[in-house]
This record gives sequence, structure tokens and C-alpha cells, in this order.
Amino acid sequence: MRVGVPTEVKRHEYRVGMTPAAVREYRAAGHEVIVQAGAGLGVGASDAEYTNAGAHIVDTADEVFATANMIVKVKEPQPAEWAKLKDGQILFTYLHLAPDLEQAKGLLASGCTAVAYETVTDERGGLPLLAPMSEVAGRLSIEAAGSALKRYAGGRGLLLGGVPGVKPARVAILGGGVVGTHAARMAVGLGAEVSILDRSVPRLRQLDELFGGRVRTLFSTAESIESEVFGSDVVIGAVLVPGAAAPHLISRPMLKKMKPGAVLVDVAIDQGGCFETSRATTHDEPTYEVDGVVHYCVANMPGAVPLTSSYALNNATLPVGLALAAGGVKAISQSHLLRTGLNIHKGKLTCRPVAESLNLPFSPLDQALAA
Repeated sequence: MRVGVPTEVKRHEYRVGMTPAAVREYRAAGHEVIVQAGAGLGVGASDAEYTNAGAHIVDTADEVFATANMIVKVKEPQPAEWAKLKDGQILFTYLHLAPDLEQAKGLLASGCTAVAYETVTDERGGLPLLAPMSEVAGRLSIEAAGSALKRYAGGRGLLLGGVPGVKPARVAILGGGVVGTHAARMAVGLGAEVSILDRSVPRLRQLDELFGGRVRTLFSTAESIESEVFGSDVVIGAVLVPGAAAPHLISRPMLKKMKPGAVLVDVAIDQGGCFETSRATTHDEPTYEVDGVVHYCVANMPGAVPLTSSYALNNATLPVGLALAAGGVKAISQSHLLRTGLNIHKGKLTCRPVAESLNLPFSPLDQALAA
């Protein structure tokens, strides 16, 4: 298999789909690897390091897309990229299609086979290729909240952990999954007062045991959400419905009952966001204000720490990517991980939650592959 790694083009995206160490593993498995010049500079990896690992360096993304059988990326393809995809080509990356009709149409029209990191599911229902970036984003969410709380940034002028004699900030985390757990770790470590809301009682029990009483665990209802949101200084949106658009848990009318200068951090923004007033922002303009509440909605939060993020991501994606490269489309039907990761194949949408979110026709996976 000829595997291509283009330079990421999304604004302030410095991660890379394949590190030199990953290239070496692909080469050892007998695959050819083509890397666009400069693709690894954001993680401090030079073209010479990729060459030493066995990659062939090309100057442009056009060369990568034109000659590779399989494309390995980090972020969803941008319009200029999906226009380069072709029939029979395999795309292996994050897609987050549920809130992105135009990307879905572009990928369907290309005829490519698109496997999404975020829907790859293991036998226990875990999301192994999403988890490392969820860990990073969860931890970054508290750093972002701390910055946004500063008065010059529009926040309440509050220190997350307080000081002796002054109460710390109250942090409400909506969702007790990977993002929520790692956000709680950071917030508790800084001394904030933390509550986690989730709809799974078994998960709440796990969190209670994990944190040893240092966080409050609450079953998520409309009433408990309102109570925590109205009383908190920071709200972290960490809900996830795999493949589907995130539900809106905070409506615009609720903002008027929040503390002036409170901060909302929407980690679910890649899936459309879990606050009604959320809209995607970038690292150079990460926040905006609605009704006196600061919103942080950066759509590629882990891109701010590309060295950590790229190596964590490659650790997770490497075995799945190698299996895909070894077997091509045939490998998808034989692997539970790849079957759950397949979103699009030759103009067919094979992920039901995405199809329902976009109101597009759904094709059962086996029928799509057989066709």
C-alpha cells in the first residue's frame, strides 16, 4: 500500500497524521510512505527525520493525494482537500461529519472510502482512537477556562483555585466520559470546587470512587443541570453521542441566569456543540461573549499542543492504520474496529448516527461494501 501524509491545512492545526516513528513501522510492514514537505514541523520533526525513517518527501499536497492509495491525516479534510480525493482512495482521519453537511457531500461525491477515528469502537464500547485527544482536550479545557476567567479576557476575574480565605471557582462538568474525567482531574488539582453530571449511574459510582469524594457527582436532569449551571463560574461541555450531533444542554435563555463573566467551554464543538449559543472558534480568536457569558469553542483544542497530541494519537491509530493498509477495503469487513469506523464508502453513507443527523440516506455497511 502507498500511504500518503499531507500537511494539515486547518487554521492553527500543527499536528501530523504520522510521526517518523509511525513511518518506520509502516515501512517495516512493507508499505511505501509519502510525506508532504514540512508536514512534521509543527511537532519538531524535520523532513530529514522522515527520510531517515523511510519516507519519500514530496513538495505538494497534490502529489500526496494524486499518488497515495491511503491518506492518513488528523483533522477532517477541508474543501480543497476533499476535492483532491478520488474513487477507491482510503481516507483515515477524524471526520466529525454529523454537523458538517458540506464535508459529507464532498466525501460522498469523491467516491473515497472514509474511516473516521472518532467512531472506531472496541468490543467494550470504548472509542480508542478518540480517547487520547479527549484526554488532551479535557485537560486543556480547564487551562482555557482559567484564562477566560481573567478579567481582561471578559471573565469574572476569578482564580480557579482561590487562595486561603477566598472561595475557589465552582466548575460544573457536563458529561463523565474521558473528557469530563480529565477536566475534573485538572480542576481538582488546581483546587476548584467540582461537580460532574452524567446520565449513567454506574459511571457516577466509578467517578465517586476515582476521586474519593473530592468531586460531587450528580445524575443529569434538566433540573440538576440548571442548578449547577446557574451556580457555577465555569461549565465544561463534555457530552458525547458517538457519531451523532451533540445535544444542546444549555439554551440561550439560561445564559441570563448565569453569573456575569462565567465561562462556557464547549469541548463538544467538533460534533456541533452542546450549548445552543456555541459556534466554532480558532486559537487566535478563541472566545466570544453572549449575554455576559464568555464562550470558548475552539474546534481543534489539541492542536495547541501538537507534540503531545500527535504522539498520543499515533500510539492509538498505528495498529488500526497498519491493519487497514495491509488489507485495504477487505480489512474493513473483517475487523470490528474498522467496521465501526467506516463512515463513507463509494458514495454511500454507512454510519447511521451521521446519516440521521444530516438527514441523508443510510446504507448498511455490508451492502455498501458488497456494492
